[in-house]
Amino acid sequence: MQMQAVQSNVVWEPLWGTSQELALVSPCHITLYCGTRGPGKSVCQLMKFRSRVGQGYGPYWRGIIYDREFKNLGDIVAQSKRFFPKFNDGAKFLSSPSDYKWVWPTGEELLFRHFKKLSDYDGVHGWEAPFVGPNELTKYPTSELFDKLMSINRCSYTPEKDGWVGSDTGYGPNGELPPPIPLEVFATTNSSGPGKNWVKREFIDPAPYGKVVRKTTKVFNPQTQQEEEFTRTQVAIFGSYRENKYLDPKYVAELDAIKDPNLRRAWLYGDWDITAGGALDDLWRKEKHVLPRFKVPRNWRIDRSMDWGSSHPFACAWWAEANGEEVTLPLTGKKFTPPKGTLIQIGEIYATERVGTNKGLKWGPDLCAQKIIDYETKLLENGWIETQPYPGPADNQIRNVIDSESDTIETKFAKKGIKWTDSDKSPGSRKNGLILIRDRLQAAIDGEGPALYVMDNCRDSIETVPSIPRDEDNIEDVATDAEDHMYDAWRYRCLKGANRSALPGTVKIRMPT
Repeated sequence: MQMQAVQSNVVWEPLWGTSQELALVSPCHITLYCGTRGPGKSVCQLMKFRSRVGQGYGPYWRGIIYDREFKNLGDIVAQSKRFFPKFNDGAKFLSSPSDYKWVWPTGEELLFRHFKKLSDYDGVHGWEAPFVGPNELTKYPTSELFDKLMSINRCSYTPEKDGWVGSDTGYGPNGELPPPIPLEVFATTNSSGPGKNWVKREFIDPAPYGKVVRKTTKVFNPQTQQEEEFTRTQVAIFGSYRENKYLDPKYVAELDAIKDPNLRRAWLYGDWDITAGGALDDLWRKEKHVLPRFKVPRNWRIDRSMDWGSSHPFACAWWAEANGEEVTLPLTGKKFTPPKGTLIQIGEIYATERVGTNKGLKWGPDLCAQKIIDYETKLLENGWIETQPYPGPADNQIRNVIDSESDTIETKFAKKGIKWTDSDKSPGSRKNGLILIRDRLQAAIDGEGPALYVMDNCRDSIETVPSIPRDEDNIEDVATDAEDHMYDAWRYRCLKGANRSALPGTVKIRMPT
């Protein structure tokens, strides 16, 4: 799409026949422009917004491009300063931190903002922004902020009511009305980053690149006062540095020289099947750490650990602690003799709307306890375990007294027959917990010492824990704003250390009535 009608006055145009052109003309509500580094994703994001400036919408055409850190906006702002003044349409950049935006004489605005915490959303609550541009979406560990910011992707403009803004007659130079304002979300990203999993699941997995995905929901339409079906469309478009004929080959050489193989695959090839930059992913080997589900020997100790959550996910993990006995793995018949003290996750409950959203199901303690009872009943009935699980460590906040006249969360669990032990929250425990998990993962690779494994039925654990990102400000800990709930259940159990082997049949399960 040309930005000017006369070829000699073209300010910018996409690389024709490439991903840039596809992204620029995408009609979808949400367009994810991803791939390698270097195809020109950021400038395409700018021009996607700029293409509707001067089309008669005036101040109704408002956009916001955002990143997780203010400093990361520097490059895209610099690119906008290279191109926007060349249109000679009176656009001005207001550089104060409170403004930090482009404004046009016709009223359009493009703002640059950073959102790191959920509370940062409060500053834009109630805004109308028909154009929303997340920059490097995988920088966000979960989809929480993205989901909240989708609420400002709206506009009250209608052609019949508002006409051609700024015109005396309400019509354009040829007597026409502008079309309705499209609501557009134009996100850019690479395939590396702490939010890789949720972005991949939401935008990459549903369909091949370039194929439009339609998601239909029923909502109440206040205009018609009826329930109606509305369809949201999305598409993922892949871009490669190979398309960019203007790219400096030295830049490509620098990407090719990256030593981290996962980061190199992400930046040079746009590969989504990688793990990079996290607290555990350098050690995680699916072929080593994930075991086929097998029946736990009677003399292995079974217990559970738990990270409490209601608005955030509730996570409960069941563990088998090996005593040195040999087991035979199903399908292959391979003999497996984990060293005494090895921990094997054999089950899980992860109460979330959807993995990656970091949103819980708001279960209360009574319901969580009943879910645990039901799960353990099935483990016993189906023969996966032969003895009742012992109490294990839980998040100590369940013991907090909020109201002197109300039971604590721990007491409510206990009344249903589910008990817990203390978790280690001593100074340095977060750092030590990460070290212990890493040590156990390494032991599984080396085949020496107490290790940590996960059975393949624990899908949510396998998806969320190995990719947990490090804290940017404290690399000896994981990011606390990530989806760390099942990781915390792992950490509590590893900090508890090895137990003595279980005595079979010492506890009877409390069956649901």
